[in-house]
Formats: sequence, structure tokens, C-alpha cells
Amino acid sequence: MANPLRGEVVRLYKNLLYLGREYPKGGDYFRDHLRSAFSKNKSVQDQEQIKALIARGEFVARELEALYFLRKYRAMKKRYYEE
Repeated sequence: MANPLRGEVVRLYKNLLYLGREYPKGGDYFRDHLRSAFSKNKSVQDQEQIKALIARGEFVARELEALYFLRKYRAMKKRYYEE
């Protein structure tokens, strides 16, 4: 029997993988840690626990987006304003 949340987990994994390409320590570093985090939790069967893990992953995705936005903002500010 397939888990009904599997599609959501796969979508989250692909989204994080996409976001990890611009990670400051490199895409390979991020991909390895992402893969190990997902494989560590692959045996989880409880629906509530899976939902909590998905929520945590979505939080990480939002934090990565904020990190990238802040990095781009700082680069633009540095180009236009002298400090």
C-alpha cells in the first residue's frame, strides 16, 4: 500500500534539491545532507509524524529562500551604496 503523502514528500525533496543549487557551501554539500536527512526518515510510517517532517522541510525551504533573497539584497545594496 502506497503512502498518500508520498507525492508531497517527493515534491518537497525536488523543491529542496532545486533550492540547494545556490547553497553557500555548494550544491553537492547540500544534496548530500538532504539525501541523508531524507533517507534517515524513510522508515517513518506514522501519518502525523510524516506531516510534521513535511512541515519542517517546508520551513527549511522558506528559510533558504529568505537566505537567498537577503544575499541578493546585500549584493545590490553593496553595488549602489557606499558604506
